[in-house]
Amino acid sequence: MKVYKTKSGIVIEKEAKFYLLKDDWDLFINDDDLLQKIEKLTQSTTATENGNKIIEEEILAPVGSQELWACGVTYLRSKQGRQEESKGAGGGDFYARVYEAERPEVFFKSTAHRIVAPGSEVRIRKDSTWDVPEPELTLVVTSSGKIIGYTIGNDMSSRSIEGENPLYLPQAKTYDGCASLGPCIYVTDQPLDKDTNIYLEINRNNEKAFEGDISISQMKRTPEELVSFVYRECSFPTGCLVMTGTGIVPGNDFTLKPGDEIKISIDKIGTLINIVK
Repeated sequence: MKVYKTKSGIVIEKEAKFYLLKDDWDLFINDDDLLQKIEKLTQSTTATENGNKIIEEEILAPVGSQELWACGVTYLRSKQGRQEESKGAGGGDFYARVYEAERPEVFFKSTAHRIVAPGSEVRIRKDSTWDVPEPELTLVVTSSGKIIGYTIGNDMSSRSIEGENPLYLPQAKTYDGCASLGPCIYVTDQPLDKDTNIYLEINRNNEKAFEGDISISQMKRTPEELVSFVYRECSFPTGCLVMTGTGIVPGNDFTLKPGDEIKISIDKIGTLINIVK
């Protein structure tokens, strides 16, 4: 099942039917038994006839007061990309070491007001010269640390800033319009299949400027492992969203430009589309 956050309320999509609820987003999502709750609600609630229209016209990013955290260097290609961009500053060894280390790289990414909705504009920093989107499977986690769903994350990243010095990571990652989430939360009580694929397509002037794909089986660490480190010594009263890293890294000759269209698709979840501002 899929759950959408919209201006009119929470929309549940189940078996081609839509159900509109007026529940509080934080209270609704932060539930270890979310799937079972949705099953009961859809049995006792009348389907709405304009669910598709509400989603199309009123969709919001599926986040309330939850924090968005992110994980890095979880795919081999990401390790290689980080080493390439930082070799001039002598920082390449840090990425090689964290890829093999017991402790993963986890960092705070954003609160809700810097996360844009599907179809809205993500930003590239004015003080950056090399920028890419990072398409990431994103975990929806309750306050107890249970993964109850999945969404798509667009982790905008300033490679020129991070490459200059790894200590600049917060500036490369966190700024207004630095991320997008959506279009929905795919709610399931089963882990995603290892063969689940992530696809990235970047269009410029109505032409394809870049495309790539990867299977989540290529992740070095499990989602549960990443969550355990995010939640270590941190509490999340309304839950948390955790980006799991990217395995699709455009070459060194590619940088985003204003007007580019970014399309990220993940099997079973859907497609997240944003325009670069």
